[in-house]
Amino acid sequence: MGALSIWHVLIMATVALLLFGGRGKVSDLMGDVAKGIRSFRTGLNDPEQPPAPRHNGGSKALADGTDR
Repeated sequence: MGALSIWHVLIMATVALLLFGGRGKVSDLMGDVAKGIRSFRTGLNDPEQPPAPRHNGGSKALADGTDR
């Protein structure tokens, strides 16, 4: 008996078809994952911009670090 029988090949082909074929929900999900990875990579390659100044939000902190 070989390592892969016809049933193993059919099951793997079915899984591959479900993941990458047709216009099903799973293939749309895989496309969205690919878009997210691509966006992440471009975000890593872009030069970092300095962070925007943070607004205190109206907190009235005292000079010794305590709040009232």
